[in-house]
Amino acid sequence: MLIKKIDRMENNRNEFTFKNKNCLKRMVKLDKNYVISRLIDAIENNSGDMGRNQYLLKRINKNELIFESDKKYLERILEVDIDEICKIEINKSADILKKDKSIFLNSNLTKCALCNKNIQLNEKSTRCQKNWYHLNCFTIISKEQIKSSENKDFKQSVKTKIKKDPIQLVLTVIIFIFLVASVYFILGPISMMAMGLGGTITIYHIIGSRKKLFSTNVSSKRGPSIFLLFLLGSPFIIAAMIAYEGYTLLESPVRIILLWAMTISFWSTMLFVPMAVVSKYREDIQPDVKTYPTISIIIPAYKEEKVIAHTIEGLLETKYPKKEIIFVDDGSKDRTLDIAMRYKDKIKVLHKENGGKASALNYGLIYATGEIVVIVDADTIIGRHSLKEIVRGFEVNEHVAAVAGNIKVRNRVNWITKCQALEYITGIQIVRRAFDVFGSITIVPGALGAFKKSFLAESGAYGKETIVEDFDQTIKLLKAGLITQGSSKATAYTEAPNTLHDFVAQRKRLYRGDIQVLKRHADALNNPRFGYLQKLSLPYLFLGMIITPIIGFTATANAILGIILGDGWYVLQVSAIFIVVHYLMSALAIRIDGEDPKLLWHAGFLVFGYKQIVDYLLLKAIIEQLRKEKATWTSAKRTGV
Repeated sequence: MLIKKIDRMENNRNEFTFKNKNCLKRMVKLDKNYVISRLIDAIENNSGDMGRNQYLLKRINKNELIFESDKKYLERILEVDIDEICKIEINKSADILKKDKSIFLNSNLTKCALCNKNIQLNEKSTRCQKNWYHLNCFTIISKEQIKSSENKDFKQSVKTKIKKDPIQLVLTVIIFIFLVASVYFILGPISMMAMGLGGTITIYHIIGSRKKLFSTNVSSKRGPSIFLLFLLGSPFIIAAMIAYEGYTLLESPVRIILLWAMTISFWSTMLFVPMAVVSKYREDIQPDVKTYPTISIIIPAYKEEKVIAHTIEGLLETKYPKKEIIFVDDGSKDRTLDIAMRYKDKIKVLHKENGGKASALNYGLIYATGEIVVIVDADTIIGRHSLKEIVRGFEVNEHVAAVAGNIKVRNRVNWITKCQALEYITGIQIVRRAFDVFGSITIVPGALGAFKKSFLAESGAYGKETIVEDFDQTIKLLKAGLITQGSSKATAYTEAPNTLHDFVAQRKRLYRGDIQVLKRHADALNNPRFGYLQKLSLPYLFLGMIITPIIGFTATANAILGIILGDGWYVLQVSAIFIVVHYLMSALAIRIDGEDPKLLWHAGFLVFGYKQIVDYLLLKAIIEQLRKEKATWTSAKRTGV
C-alpha cells in the first residue's frame, strides 16, 4: 500500500513529492515528527495562518497528502527546505506525539472573536476580517453589525492613506469669512438680513442631505419646493426691507436687484463649497474596485474624420479587463466610417442612415452586451484609468443608475477655450460635487457618461424630443427615483470651440436643448415624489437657465442707473464682493482638481466679459423658445488638436 501511495505522489506534479522512496518512507514514519514539532511551535507563536496551520497539522498527522502550495507555505513559515528534511537525522521523544495529540484534542490556540471560547477542530468555523468565529456564532451576528465594523476599520485605515490638503481648507475658511464679514461690515444690516434668507435655505438643504438619496416615488401633496419659493419670493421680501429703510422709488430697484443677486450668490456659496469638500473626501476614502463588470462603450459619430482615430485609439489603450467598443456611424458623408473600419478587428463597427445622435445611441444599445454602458463622444479622449474609476461610482449604492465623468478642455489655445476650461472646472468641482452629495447630478454628459444597462432599459430609449439627449435621459433616471453620481477621477478630454463663431453655434444648441428639457420635465417642479430632483436640482436649473441671465442683464442696467443716481459706491462694493468670491471659488476648484493655476487669471472674465456672452445666448434661447422657433442641431468645426 505504501509503494502505491508513493507512486501516486510522484505522478502528481501538484502534490507533496520527495526525491526517493526510501527517504519518503523515513519521512512518513519518523521525520514527520520534525515538521509537526515545528508546526506546533508556529501555532504557539501565532506565526502564519492559524487555520491553515491546524489544517496541515491534522493532515500530516494522518499521513495524508498535501499539495505543492502547502509545501511552499510550510517552507516559508518554518524556514526549512522540505526536500532536505529526509537528510536530517532527528531523534525525537514520544512527547512530541503526545503534544501533537493534545493540540488536536484541546485546540486551545484559536478563539472565537464573538464568544471568546476555544474553536475545536471538530467544530465548524469561519473567518471574517482576520477573525475566526464559530459558524453558529457567525450566523447570529447581523450583517449590519459586521458591515459597520468593517466600515469603522476601513475609515480608520484610510486616515493614514489620505493626504489632507491644508490649502483647500484655508481657501474654504477664507471664502466664508470674507463673505460674512463683507456683508456685515460693508453692506450693512439690510444686506445681512437678505443673506440670512440664503443661509436658512442652505441649512435646510444640508440637514436634508443626511436622509436617503433615492426617491421612494411615494405620492404626496403637490407643491413647489421651498427653494423654488425662495427664488421667486426673495426679491419681494428684499423690496419690503428696503422700502422700510426709506429708500426712494428710483433707488429701490437698484438695491433690490443687486441684493437679490447677492442673496442667491450667498446661498450657492454657503451650500456648494462645503458640499464640494464633503464630496471630495468621500471620493478619496472610497475603496478600490471590487469587481469588474463587462463594459460596453458606444461611440456615436457623424462627420468626425478629423478626431475619430484619436478617440478609438484612446479607448483601446484604456486599462480595463472586460470591455467592448461599439462604433456607430450615423450616416457620415466624409471618411469617418472608412477610418473606423481600420479597427474592425478590435471593435464593433456599425453603420446606419442618418437619424441623429439619439437614434445612433439606441442602435448601439442593441449590440451592447455589457452590464454597464459607457457613452463617449467622437471627439473625446478618455484617461487610461477612467473606465475603472467610473465603475467605482456604481459601487457606492445599489440605486446608482449613472455616473458622470470629469470633462476637461484639451485645446486651451486662446481666451475663449481657456474660459471654457475654467468654466468646466468650477462647474464640476464645485456645483456638480454638491449635487453628487445629494445623488442628483442632472447631466451625465455625452462626452463621458456611464449607465447601468438594466436601469437604462427601464427608463426607456433615448428620445428625439430634445436635442440634448444626455440631459433628457439623466432627468428620466432621476424621475424614476434613482441616483446619479459623479467621478472626478474618470477624466475625459474634449475639444472645445476655439472661435467665438463656433462657441455661439455650440451653445445655441445646448441652451435651446436645456430649455426643451426643462419644459418637458416641468411637472417635477411641484411633485415631491421625485425627491431631490424636485427639492433642489430642477429649481437650480430653473435658476441657472432662466433667473440668472435675467438677473445678469438687469443687474448691469441697474448698476449703471445706480452710478448715475449717485449710488456708485454701493454698486462698486457689491461688484468687488462678487469678483473676490468668484476668484476664491475658482481657486478652490482648481486646487481640488489639481489643475493648472494659470487658469485663475481668467476667473474675472466669468464675472465680466465671458459671462455676459453666456447670459445673452441664454436669453436668446429663451426668446426663441417663447416664439416657438424650431431648435436645430449645430456643432463646432473640428480641428483635430
